[in-house]
Amino acid sequence: MSLINAYFRRCLAQVVVEKKTFKRDKPHINIGTIGHVDHGKTTLTAAITRILSEKKLAKIKKYEEIDNAPEEKKRGITINAAHIEYSTANRHYGHVDCPGHADYIKNMITGSSQMDGAILVVAATDGVMPQTREHLLLAKQIGIEKIVVFMNKADAADKEMIELVELELRELLTQIGFDGEHTPIIPGSALYALEDRDPKLGKEAVLKLFEAVDTYIPVPPRAIDQPFLLPVEHVYSIPNKGTIATGRVERGSAKKGDPIEVVGHNKLNKGIIGGKEYNWYTRINVSRTKEHK
Repeated sequence: MSLINAYFRRCLAQVVVEKKTFKRDKPHINIGTIGHVDHGKTTLTAAITRILSEKKLAKIKKYEEIDNAPEEKKRGITINAAHIEYSTANRHYGHVDCPGHADYIKNMITGSSQMDGAILVVAATDGVMPQTREHLLLAKQIGIEKIVVFMNKADAADKEMIELVELELRELLTQIGFDGEHTPIIPGSALYALEDRDPKLGKEAVLKLFEAVDTYIPVPPRAIDQPFLLPVEHVYSIPNKGTIATGRVERGSAKKGDPIEVVGHNKLNKGIIGGKEYNWYTRINVSRTKEHK
């Protein structure tokens, strides 16, 4: 828990100092990277920000900035779902980099439950592995309907191996309930893209990936006319800031001054919303009304 709190203290500190309000002039999609441990999810996430930053559509996030908790650096794996943002020409994306290690499957579920679609990362050198299957099953169970596949480490596999892995993936996707026949599968190298090597397997593959994401994953309908509902994902105690809850708005909308009810543990607290938007986050301050102080 201390690792998670340390991670979010850094994230929230960055949010608090941001002064600009994000202009919502593009449809917003929640997306993320899922897949087996060490197949390249975080490397791909870092590569995406580097390539899109060239078009001023993202801020570069280095691998070390995404896997930035001490234990993650020590073990070289993602433990907690990391959140970043970027845009394409057509959309704005909130991106969750989910942990792949079997020991942190709960954290993967927490991250993936926020997604409208997902990028499945599979190493061409390994093919389908235990967490590949498990992550797809979990994605399906929580309601993700569209998956785009990035077949990573294609630089280390021959053409025959890539074709065999693609066939294996399409069979697995169909078996779990996705449209295996039409799911886009893009071979490439996240490391090459990150290090600006071999454009065909690097930069061009990532750009092709996002052409597929933009067209294959639809913008979900937003139930903005229904009552506001935000399930709480995590609660953190931030020094000098108080208690901060994070989550994704499931339906409705809210603005400063709106009355709100906080429900949980057989208690009902009423309050008033106050807050300010920072990039794709919205910081909501809830002040209790007098009768509930």
